[in-house]
Amino acid sequence: MRRKKDRPAPTEPKRKNKRPSRKGTGLPRVTVLDILPDCPADQMMAIPAGWKEADGPAPLVRVETRRNDRAVPAPGERILARILADTSGQASHVARPMKVLTHHERPRLGILHEGPKGAVLVPINRKQKEIPIARANLNGAKDRDLVEVELAPKTRLMVPEGRVINVLGNPDGEKSISMIALHELGIPHRFPAAVLEQARSASPVRPGKREDWTHIPFITIDPASARDHDDAIFAQEDTDPTNPGGHVLLVAIADVAAYVRPGSPMDKEAFNRGNSVYFPDRVVPMLPERISNDLCSLQEGHKRPALAVRMHVDSSGKRIAHSFHRVMISIAAGLTYRQAQDAFDNRPDATCTPLQETVLRPLWNVYQAMAKARDQRGPLDLDLPEKRIILDENGHVERVVVPPRLEANRLVEEFMVAANVCAAQTLEQRKSPLLYRVHDTPGAERLAALKEFLTSLEMNFTASPAVKPADFNRILSRARATDKSIQVSEMVLRSQAQAEYSPSNYGHFGLNLSHYAHFTSPIRRYADLIVHRALISACSLGTDRKNADGLPKMEAGELKAIAEHISMTERRAMMAERQTTDRLIALFLNGRTGARFSARISGVAGAGLFVRLDDTGADGFIPAATLGSDYFRHIPEQQAMVGEKSGERFQLGAPVEVELVEAAPLAGALRFRMLSHGDRTKPPGSTGQGRRPRTKRGPQKFKGKRKR
Repeated sequence: MRRKKDRPAPTEPKRKNKRPSRKGTGLPRVTVLDILPDCPADQMMAIPAGWKEADGPAPLVRVETRRNDRAVPAPGERILARILADTSGQASHVARPMKVLTHHERPRLGILHEGPKGAVLVPINRKQKEIPIARANLNGAKDRDLVEVELAPKTRLMVPEGRVINVLGNPDGEKSISMIALHELGIPHRFPAAVLEQARSASPVRPGKREDWTHIPFITIDPASARDHDDAIFAQEDTDPTNPGGHVLLVAIADVAAYVRPGSPMDKEAFNRGNSVYFPDRVVPMLPERISNDLCSLQEGHKRPALAVRMHVDSSGKRIAHSFHRVMISIAAGLTYRQAQDAFDNRPDATCTPLQETVLRPLWNVYQAMAKARDQRGPLDLDLPEKRIILDENGHVERVVVPPRLEANRLVEEFMVAANVCAAQTLEQRKSPLLYRVHDTPGAERLAALKEFLTSLEMNFTASPAVKPADFNRILSRARATDKSIQVSEMVLRSQAQAEYSPSNYGHFGLNLSHYAHFTSPIRRYADLIVHRALISACSLGTDRKNADGLPKMEAGELKAIAEHISMTERRAMMAERQTTDRLIALFLNGRTGARFSARISGVAGAGLFVRLDDTGADGFIPAATLGSDYFRHIPEQQAMVGEKSGERFQLGAPVEVELVEAAPLAGALRFRMLSHGDRTKPPGSTGQGRRPRTKRGPQKFKGKRKR
């Protein structure tokens, strides 16, 4: 009888998917990993937990998941994983998750308070509880610092503890304010290591099959503070006898697609961010600075790859033909809007004088013709002033200004709109997948509300589903001749739908265009990069046989998902910029309690009035209970608060004088007291309605800005 130990080992069945060998990985077969918090969910990278910098650079581990895996981690989580060798070349190792050890929770942002019982974090988000922090985990943070805190595993008493991972400095400092918005809205602001490495190793693009346009004296026109330059322009008279008095207009856009290939780490991170975010104190770019501010930036004196459109414009300003080209260009001069405007007004400086007749005058001539065509088209003529915060050299708010709207600004905008239309038309004609920039017709409810409001101002408006921009423009033109211009402009703006991205085309109502796509800013908008790739594929502009930098084949739902995502990131960026502006101005006004300001009513709600200061553009709130001894009712159709007994009316857009009662910088909120009297009108219905008139109240504790 054969003994048990002498039996031959059973043969292991062959596996269909043999695991990669882990020979030479240098890590234990099973180990604990920390997935990087800023990596994309579909390309997660991790490092060994507890890795010390003294041991050298941490090995990068690619986390591989499959559909039926029981353990499916997310960025920022800690996992127990089986280590295998990676044969893809993306990382040193590959890991298969076995168990999620700690679920991802974003770091908390708040103010550190040190007391006799130890340190605690008071979160900016008032819905979150205070978090105790051991002194050993302060990492240099001091009392009253604004810090990011990572939650440690709960103790036996189920009390979470915190560890300071980033000290942002003084919470009252302007440099810290934008970080609050980034944190609260979850905007990625640190590039993963793989993205930075790809950008660092990128080399300047060679001419290859590109057309050589370096002899053409392109110029850029940008704000004085611009760091990236993604569009350049040139114009000259058209020598074609069939186009008398016409011009040839060239618009060249930075060729980001040459550096950011589909599916690469930079591409995935750019999609994740969706767009750049601009704050008074910083820019959170969509692409690493090596790409956005260097290799792709159209800088004076440098040769750069570009995707360009050549437009033939007739004497009336209408485009009669266009074509797209993959080119190399050279920038003759980088101008500011003020420099360009002075040159257009025949006051060129030393930089503009050599270009005055050959470059700048043809640009001005073609713009004047195109402006006439624009006016005939009749886009929505809504030109509300935009405030800009100016910081001093120490990063403190110095003043708030309204930059002048120069014709040089409008010239660049007109050329960019024309280039965007050309991109949309070309891709549609070639039946290519396309992300449109769309803006829907105002909805019936908003039109009805606008009509009721205009009726209260004795202005007629037909709220028809077939409304056109020209109908709004007539109202705006009439309002400009009165003191109600700002009131009307605000309400017309509120009646409009929000622009978005979509693979389906329903036109752009505001611009009064039937075909429109974003093509001109691929450095800062992912939508434009998609359009560039589509043009490369549709027009056979690839620099290799495979068109590797063109648009990959997509299923119907993919483009829709991209459109929804980048529409969301655009709204998120706008919200972050607005919140930061509110906080900066609240900080600027902090300590000026009792000061008086000229303002206008910018919003009306049942709880009270929103006002906007004339000099700074700061938004604040006046509770209804503090308006006076009368009881004020919200009349939605008039966009007004009206006193039941007195008929005193405070209406949207009305000029008022207010007094600052309280400022809350971290909340970005201001509370005011009304000093002005409202207009006298007929009281709305019977007085009282069983309620006693409210008496004037004194200052109340302010808990933050109310939602509109």
